[in-house]
Amino acid sequence: MTEHFIKLDAHGTTWKTELTAGLTSFFTSAYIILVNPLILKDAGIPLSAGVMATIAASIAGCLLMALWANAPVVVIPGMGVNAFFTYTIVQSLGLTWQQGLAVVIVSGFLFFLAGITSLGSRLSAAVPSTLKHGISGGIGLLLTFIGLQKGQMIHPSETSFVTLGNFGDPVTLSTLAGLAVTLFLFVRNIKGSMLIGLFFTSLLTFGLTGKTTAAVTGMDFSDYTRVLASADFSILQFPFWIAVFSMTMIVLFENMGLLNGMLPDAQKFPRAYKTLGVSTITSGFFGTSPTIAAAESASGIAEGGKTGIPALVTAILFAVSMLVLPLIEMIPGNAVAPVLIIIGALMMNSVQEIPFRDFSEGFPAFLIIACIPLTSSIADGLAFGFIAYPLLKVATGKWKQVPGLVYLIAGLFLVNFIASAVVAH
Repeated sequence: MTEHFIKLDAHGTTWKTELTAGLTSFFTSAYIILVNPLILKDAGIPLSAGVMATIAASIAGCLLMALWANAPVVVIPGMGVNAFFTYTIVQSLGLTWQQGLAVVIVSGFLFFLAGITSLGSRLSAAVPSTLKHGISGGIGLLLTFIGLQKGQMIHPSETSFVTLGNFGDPVTLSTLAGLAVTLFLFVRNIKGSMLIGLFFTSLLTFGLTGKTTAAVTGMDFSDYTRVLASADFSILQFPFWIAVFSMTMIVLFENMGLLNGMLPDAQKFPRAYKTLGVSTITSGFFGTSPTIAAAESASGIAEGGKTGIPALVTAILFAVSMLVLPLIEMIPGNAVAPVLIIIGALMMNSVQEIPFRDFSEGFPAFLIIACIPLTSSIADGLAFGFIAYPLLKVATGKWKQVPGLVYLIAGLFLVNFIASAVVAH
């Protein structure tokens, strides 16, 4: 398998590097095991069933990515799109969670069709490189923003939205110390620096706070039989198709942005993109909101991951996590903060490729970079940039430079904004 599919030598990597990348990717993304079910619970999906659905969908997505695309990308239920599932599709549009799962499956089929036809490759080729670099930078800032929050280095504020955290707090102190150690190891090119930093931060947090209690103590599998394969295809409803349109836009372009921003080998994009379409379909079958290419995959890629082994390792560890869930949940949330902050900085390298002197190129990229973290939504950040790009090109008389598909994408994003505004009222 190594020679004919994984091809370690051809990728210039080793088992040790790939396994370390897999461990790093898993521990930076393991938070989804409990966070996603808590959001799905607000849609009416029982917590224990949500945990099982999250793990099952993550295993399936990671296995597909490892064995089909051979890419170092972890696939887990997406943050943001899970909130869209719960608070827009179910609570705002009034669909049941079973109908919401049907929306996920239908959107996944449309996504997959885009991937297997020329549309997927044409979309990727049509997107200007300026916007692609902006996407990478925006995702980097989002990861840093999440890391600062998880590490309690910033807090919500009623006057300025966010403010500096309390540096006398044990959790914040642990995060700062963990960041310093991880940075030292990383710049010294120590293999496994991210993983070592994660465990160091965990142990220091335990020592300073004295808290080692797991968030959950066991699993109840009885509820999952009601959730597995329970999608309700009541398609003769206008809200159902509004939800399908919006969900398809999110999974199509969020995954495109994530893959463009992270994949070390662009040649793997077509197969990875198709993989995510299939994974979206399986998500609805297993009973969760769509899986996406996790931004946390960048942590494993930064450790040197180039093949599908990190995704394979992550799939195996997600399976094992069902047996040791309380142990996994003992890892404090701030332990991943240093990793996310450093990865965010690495992803910002793309910004130097943006020609900011040309305002018609620089401003749309700037909107993406700013709006992804400020809206906490990759899809919304993309929308602002994609709408602004053709507008500025038309305004400067350069409208012929814009591919027709970019005009179409901008129009679809605009329609999605209008539809969302109508639904909100």
